[in-house]
Amino acid sequence: MPVQEHTAPGTAPPEPSPRTLTIRPARQSAGGRSGPRVPRWARRASGPVGVLLAWYLASTTGVLPENILASPVDVVRQAWDLTVSGELPSAIAASGRRAATGFVIGAAIALALSLAAGLFRLGEDVIDSSMGMFRAIPWVGLIPLFIVWFGIDETPKIALVALGVTYPLYFNIYGGIRSADSQLIEAARMLGLGRFGLIRHVILPSALPGALVGLRYALSTAWLALVFAEQVNASNGIGYLMSNAQQYFRTDVIVLCLAVYAVLGLLCDFVVRLLSKRLLTWRASFDGDGA
Repeated sequence: MPVQEHTAPGTAPPEPSPRTLTIRPARQSAGGRSGPRVPRWARRASGPVGVLLAWYLASTTGVLPENILASPVDVVRQAWDLTVSGELPSAIAASGRRAATGFVIGAAIALALSLAAGLFRLGEDVIDSSMGMFRAIPWVGLIPLFIVWFGIDETPKIALVALGVTYPLYFNIYGGIRSADSQLIEAARMLGLGRFGLIRHVILPSALPGALVGLRYALSTAWLALVFAEQVNASNGIGYLMSNAQQYFRTDVIVLCLAVYAVLGLLCDFVVRLLSKRLLTWRASFDGDGA
């Protein structure tokens, strides 16, 4: 029989003796059991690898005829032959020179126009509406006009790349400048920053994320513009190889040239990603949810 403890009238009952609370991890069900984590590089590569595998299986089983699209084995073999002969490296070098020259020209124009329109109201009134109007014109449709103006040599090709680069860089830099935090600008003015210091230490750093986004778009647009530009009386370059392959229905060479364009674009995008991580270390950002 349990012994009951009695307390004197008017006194508080004794406090219970403390007990140690043990927290045990909840058991996971068989369906929710966590397994080994797959590295991010493997998950990123799973999509392209899956496409290549499906392409290879469709080619070997005859579902995808060779006259419609060459198999990946033929594309790799053709890449090796053109590399050994030196034709593919020479074409990549020629296209790279055009893309780099057009990008530098277009980036310089976009930077000057975006700074003038973003920092000054007069520049916005004069430049921004004109840029919005010209952006509605398909820049690929300007090829005949460029041929009339610049001839059929290298100039129209470089001009087309520069034009394709200008628009994404301009609008992203301009938008980044105009999206600077007004409260941050007011605080900087109260601290005594002049106009030049305000632009250098507040406005331009605020516009940097938008400028890097525009840089990614501009680099991809540069290679896209080069695809069209090198169809115009080109004697070398990746587009020249693709144009010749089209005449002889060589789908292996066509796919190889498209793959080279894609790889060059991915390399440029990778460089911009690394640059963003270096330049935007001060900016906290969302890095995705989940594993």
